[in-house]
Amino acid sequence: MLLCQLKCVILQPVVYKIDCKNQFKDNNNKLFKSMESNSFQVVNEIFTTKEAIDEAKRCLNCKVPMCRKGCPIDNDIPEFVHQLSMGNMGKAMSIINDKSNLPAICGRVCPHEKQCQGNCILNKKGKSIQIGKLECFIADFDTDMNLIRERIQKNIRGRVAVIGSGPAGLTVAGDLARQGFDVTIFEGQNVAGGVLMYGIPEYRLPKTVVRKEIAKIEALGVNFVLNCLVGENNITVDSLFDEGYDAIFIGTGTSIPMNMNGVKGADLRGVNQSTYLLHCVNSYNEGVISRDMVPINPGERVAVIGGGNVAMDAARTAIRLGADVTVIYRSTQDKMPAIPSEYNDAVAEGVKFMWESSTIDFVGNEKNCLKAIHLNTPDGEKNVEFNRVFLAIGSRPANRIVSTTAGIDVDERGYVIVNERPMGMTTRSGVFAGGDVVHHPKTVVLAMKAAKEVASGIAQYVDAIKLLEDCKKLEEKG
Repeated sequence: MLLCQLKCVILQPVVYKIDCKNQFKDNNNKLFKSMESNSFQVVNEIFTTKEAIDEAKRCLNCKVPMCRKGCPIDNDIPEFVHQLSMGNMGKAMSIINDKSNLPAICGRVCPHEKQCQGNCILNKKGKSIQIGKLECFIADFDTDMNLIRERIQKNIRGRVAVIGSGPAGLTVAGDLARQGFDVTIFEGQNVAGGVLMYGIPEYRLPKTVVRKEIAKIEALGVNFVLNCLVGENNITVDSLFDEGYDAIFIGTGTSIPMNMNGVKGADLRGVNQSTYLLHCVNSYNEGVISRDMVPINPGERVAVIGGGNVAMDAARTAIRLGADVTVIYRSTQDKMPAIPSEYNDAVAEGVKFMWESSTIDFVGNEKNCLKAIHLNTPDGEKNVEFNRVFLAIGSRPANRIVSTTAGIDVDERGYVIVNERPMGMTTRSGVFAGGDVVHHPKTVVLAMKAAKEVASGIAQYVDAIKLLEDCKKLEEKG
């Protein structure tokens, strides 16, 4: 472990000034700092204790709980809601912990209307139980009251290295720690959390919540090595095995955003990725960078190309920075992958939409800055003026780990190929993968679902190799 720490390098967020106009002035900086600090406040506040218990009492305790069937990780929703209705906070938290390592996060960012709440029998009358907010309340209450932590087995069952501290990595680490494994997470950034810290806006997921959930994972005995990019600086899968790890999990997600390099003008200044915007704004809100390092100035005309949840996050973030924002989507509203509540909130906040519109090329000015987007629209081709455009058209995995490790096969798009027995193991023995790096970009809870299945596969694998080692020792003694 010491060897790894010595080899790791400190990585700070990479920030570029992409601005063809005058730099953001000090007086504007002070003015909009105040405005933005308010605009990034949490949109949906959690329940008070009375509100939470009253809401829990509305549950009908259905004989066939459709809410549970709608939960990707099979959370025992009726039971934890029932315990909450009686004021049994600790028991409710214990039930949630059986299935989820990140309840305060899932309660805030899961697409509940498509999952648990959408399947609630009361949803037929438009009065479904607000399961997400109840989950948030229980998780926050547990943290704030510092309730007695669960009893954890001694971490002597085996050593596991987890690469990446996003939803998949944290889930694997939490599950295995609870089962008696010695787990270490290796994270390339200087803080843990991955997409939870840098990819989801503050108004949807406060970073204090993420830190508290990570602290709970750490309290299970999980070790964190930050500023450590596996696949660089001689830190590889092979070197981790050499350090004595029995298994390695790759949970690095899809960190490389898709671009539009085939489109003329895609290299103009002012054409950027939505993930870059979100990363910059989260860094700004954290106090890591100054306002003039965020690639949007108040009053600018901003386009977001895409129709998923990342596009909605980017658009709503740009609105909060004082921009005039339009989302450009190639199809119709009913085919947009973003969840309805995100779209409705974006509209309510002032985001405009251009449907069935595709980019022909980007038009620049004499300074090589974006001036307009040449679009194919239902009304024909037209140039629409924008100061900036942010792309939200998908992402793919980085090949840093695969390229420095022999024996890990990927498909034609770079996603890691895994087996079903043991669940999640790659074509390299002892190396597992899960989450978006395998299943393509999905939601936080679906990444967690996949990771929980892989954690079981890792436990089976390590137990098996330990058993074989013991058998070999017995043979040698005999």
